[in-house]
Amino acid sequence: MASEITYAEVKFKNASPAAVVEVAPCSRSGDQPTALQQRFTEWRCVSAVPQGKGQGWTCCPKGWKRFQKSCYYLSDDKMPWAQSEQNCTGMGSHLVVINTNAEQTFVTNELRQSPIGTNYYIGLRAQVVGQWQWLDQTPYNETAAFWRTGEPSNVIAEMCVVIHSTPDIHNWNDVPCERHNRICEAAAVTV
Repeated sequence: MASEITYAEVKFKNASPAAVVEVAPCSRSGDQPTALQQRFTEWRCVSAVPQGKGQGWTCCPKGWKRFQKSCYYLSDDKMPWAQSEQNCTGMGSHLVVINTNAEQTFVTNELRQSPIGTNYYIGLRAQVVGQWQWLDQTPYNETAAFWRTGEPSNVIAEMCVVIHSTPDIHNWNDVPCERHNRICEAAAVTV
């Protein structure tokens, strides 16, 4: 069986060691494209290795923000939590799961720069009052949570979690699952 070869046209915007290019990520022979790759045609890539040390680009869809090995999308519209998760899934991602202080700091800084909304759903919610669960089954760790002072309220009317665009790093709040913006997260594509 002959293997398929996929090419991409790369146009360098500058020649610095941390060159940023726009490229259509392609998979190596035999690799199946990720759900994220199947849904986006324009990408922004940065060199993943020092210049001259081999090849490798870390790519996110155009308009998404990259941090470490993930891509983040900040929505400009509002919808209920369940629809927000479906929207992210439809783009090959999921509502953001915040695992570290560094990731929380990154997301908070990005939200500060966004003029769109003040509350963004994250992938944390409760099926039972006070029993918080990440949608990807990552264990909930109270010491790695970033609740605002006095939160969570732990009441039946507030079973979803938003992150505020306030500069305070402890900016999570439990809220009704009605209508807020959302942050989607997906693994960055390496080509």
